[in-house]
Amino acid sequence: MNQQSKHASILLLLAILLLSLNLRPAISAVGPLIQSISQSAGINSVGISLLTTIPVLMMGLGAIYAGRIRQLLGERGGITIGAITIAVACFLRLWGGNAFGLFGSALLVGLGIAIIQALLPGFIKRNFGTRTSSVIALYSTGIVAGAAIGSGAASWMEDHFGWFSALASWSIPAIVAAFVWISASRSSLYEGRSSFSSAGPSVPFWRIPRCWSLLLFFGIGTGAFMLAMAWISPFYIGLGIVKGEAGILLSVLTVIEALTALWLSFTINRFPDRRGLLITSLLLVATGFLLLMMAPLVAPYLTVALLGVGIGILFPLSIIVAMDHLKDPTLAGNFTAFVQGGGFIIASLVPLTAGGLNDVFNDLSYIWALMAIASLSMLVVAVRLSPQSYVQFQKDLLGVQPERLQVT
Repeated sequence: MNQQSKHASILLLLAILLLSLNLRPAISAVGPLIQSISQSAGINSVGISLLTTIPVLMMGLGAIYAGRIRQLLGERGGITIGAITIAVACFLRLWGGNAFGLFGSALLVGLGIAIIQALLPGFIKRNFGTRTSSVIALYSTGIVAGAAIGSGAASWMEDHFGWFSALASWSIPAIVAAFVWISASRSSLYEGRSSFSSAGPSVPFWRIPRCWSLLLFFGIGTGAFMLAMAWISPFYIGLGIVKGEAGILLSVLTVIEALTALWLSFTINRFPDRRGLLITSLLLVATGFLLLMMAPLVAPYLTVALLGVGIGILFPLSIIVAMDHLKDPTLAGNFTAFVQGGGFIIASLVPLTAGGLNDVFNDLSYIWALMAIASLSMLVVAVRLSPQSYVQFQKDLLGVQPERLQVT
């Protein structure tokens, strides 16, 4: 690689990182501001949960229609549109002091995030080849780091500028990311707009059991991530911990997530068999939720640390393992879209369920228990995700769509 190509590659990595940093702050900043939002807009727990559920549901729908989005917008242009959409949605929150405005901006934020998440994994595989796993891990690191920054800065921003500005301020980094992306991706490999599906006939992933296993796995991992962002801070405030310390607990959780995902981005290639990491992450997540249920005040920082490490491994790995199954960038992107589409829809129900249970019982112990059980049940899936099983997956896929696998 010559010096010019090296600089271009570094700039492209920077653009991907900046984009990923903008995929969660508009959601994670809501949790620490729940009291102010609820009082100002008159929204109950279910309504507050919708501010997380709506964007996540949009992510799922965006992933399901990733092929159509790629066809209509192209990868480079679509990602640009996604970043600008996030910026506009955040900016509009300056005037979103009622339920209608908040839900509308949540819908728009979700649309922007959905477009980027639908297109970026395939783009990464197209441009980074054998380094795809490391770049996906870096991309995931940016997502959880953005969540950490969003949640950690929310209370401080509210104290100094008000909660409207605390939510709207995230339009600025989104615009910066859009401009860096436009410059960095100019000479990259990307699939452009087309009046026909360049990927050929759609692949019926739904016919293959492994696809559903990975979809459920992604849904549980992402659901744990979204649940922690939305409800850890309000949960501890409800237990009598002051808002500042509850915000710190959420920040500790998300910072540990980000550091763990960053560690994974540097070490992932040392683990061609991902099962050990997956099993470890699921056990840590289950333990964290069980501590929240049974002894939340005994060692709160240990509890959030366990969740942080577990989710920091589980969230990026659930994407990486799906990408591992196929070599062709477009096909892998479509497969990841299928997994993420259904997974995000499952994940969107988790914070909504938490809000409903909290409204009925004024207690989040039930959702902590459900997530612990769900995490432990995923161990059955994790132990079957051996590298050798990818070969069988390709054979199963070849059986339903042979012409699509000639490039893999």
